Amino acid sequence: MVKITDTSFRDAHQSLMATRLRTEDMLPIAEKMDEVGFYSMEVWGGATFDSCIRYLNEDPWERLRELKGKIQNTPLQMLLRGQNLVGYRHYPDDVVDKFIQKSIENGIDIVRIFDALNDIRNVEYSIKAVKKYGAEVQGAISYTTSPVHTTEQFVELAKQFEELGCDSLCIKDMAGLLRPFDAKELVGMLKEELSIPIDLHSHCTAGIAPLAYMSSVEAGIDILNCAMSPLSMGTSQPPVESIVAALKGTKYDTNLDLVLLTEIRDYFDEIRNKYKCLINPISERVDARILRYQVPGGMLSNLVSQLKEQGALDKFEEVLNEIPNVRKDLGYPPLVTPTSQIVGTQAVMNVLTDERYKIITNEVANYLKGYYGKSPAPISKDLVKRALQDGEKQITCRPADLLEPEYELMEKEAFAKGIVSKEEDILTYALYPQVAVKFLRGELKAETIPQEKDVSKFMEIPNEYIVEVDGDSFNVKVEPVYSSGIKKEEKKEIITAETEGAVTSPFRGIVTKIKVSTGASVKQGDQILVLEAMKMENPVECPVDGTVEKIIVKEGQSVNVGDILMIIK
Repeated sequence: MVKITDTSFRDAHQSLMATRLRTEDMLPIAEKMDEVGFYSMEVWGGATFDSCIRYLNEDPWERLRELKGKIQNTPLQMLLRGQNLVGYRHYPDDVVDKFIQKSIENGIDIVRIFDALNDIRNVEYSIKAVKKYGAEVQGAISYTTSPVHTTEQFVELAKQFEELGCDSLCIKDMAGLLRPFDAKELVGMLKEELSIPIDLHSHCTAGIAPLAYMSSVEAGIDILNCAMSPLSMGTSQPPVESIVAALKGTKYDTNLDLVLLTEIRDYFDEIRNKYKCLINPISERVDARILRYQVPGGMLSNLVSQLKEQGALDKFEEVLNEIPNVRKDLGYPPLVTPTSQIVGTQAVMNVLTDERYKIITNEVANYLKGYYGKSPAPISKDLVKRALQDGEKQITCRPADLLEPEYELMEKEAFAKGIVSKEEDILTYALYPQVAVKFLRGELKAETIPQEKDVSKFMEIPNEYIVEVDGDSFNVKVEPVYSSGIKKEEKKEIITAETEGAVTSPFRGIVTKIKVSTGASVKQGDQILVLEAMKMENPVECPVDGTVEKIIVKEGQSVNVGDILMIIK
């Protein structure tokens, strides 16, 4: 018998619509899904934590508790990025321990743990913590293809997961690259070498996942990851109902009720219709080019969303072509969060700035220094040289060994800011300090779910309009107003990017740190401020030697492409 893990409440909507499914649309169907008899339901982790607070104004901890209240019989599963937890950097062991403890206390039964680089050192601590707090651990291989990855390497990694005490093993094929005959070979070898159940998780982006599922079944796979059909296919998983029907009456029969699944399917059909304007056609269609680009399902829908936000959706193909080049430069990391975001954002920067690595994000710099772990292949020496400063050397130890405990520090800061109403709020702040403060203070509002009539709000905003007055038409161009506190008469002086010394924003983002002051002497290449965009921190460098004459923006301010940041002469 083959078992099914349902991903509808986590990876399905993360892959198709940038993780925007709200809790209010999960709860009405949760009890009926609990009746199906799934092996587990993946409902938490991954990008859901970030999206809840950043876009939906929802408390992810409350979501988990509410789902646990409705789902009493089916184990709830989450995706954990090893030492990265649900964030984009390594966290100290004390934060990892506390986060896992609270996740299990709030309702998680199975924790799927992976590391983006398949560096086993980055998952050891979290595996031990999950075992300590009494939940099941599923170790996950980040499957990929490259000149340096082999089936034998994946099998050896799987054996290490079992030795660490994992209760099951997942082949995490995040980009849908696993071909049918490769799946049969890999699953067959794993079944020979391991005594724990084997799970396969894939995406339909390249169109081959359903075929890989069938060949893996013949090789002895124990668990398959699927999504309810309205939230399946494209960049998501294969459909539950189709896989159940395909195996019915065979020795692999899932024993799941297709009539009940059809009732659930009808509910999700309404949900898909509600969110249809968030599902980009790019995410729905089969694109075999992904076999080259290796872009994971969740990354693809987020990439589309982020390029829209930057007003640069027309650069989509250029970015896709740049991603394999960046990946090669960085030593062929598997593209899964956070490395997918690191590589993807750097590719976007390379395209938007019309010069490769003109801006190196802070996360790429840390990756080059070794702070994410050991890369599968050697990294570009030129990039490493640029990242290392003042005699720095690449680290070779487990990255978390260099981190000081910080939970108590985060606790003090959070209480000092008056944002703690429960212990979990401290963890929210520790993971996402920039967003968490506004969220926990109640200063954020949920995004509106766009409808067809207002979907243009989520596209690039035009700045030229035809205005009709008393029958006469006028062509009007609208320029942005800079809310920087400068005097009205001064705006004329600096309103255009052509002004002498004007340093403009290369993309849309939030100013998180200003690193210079008015009157300061600066040199070409000095970091003058940091912009958070596409979930990454992006330093902006000084273009010339000179003096900071005016700082136009403030920390926390949103800026658009071409907005003036400061005047340096």
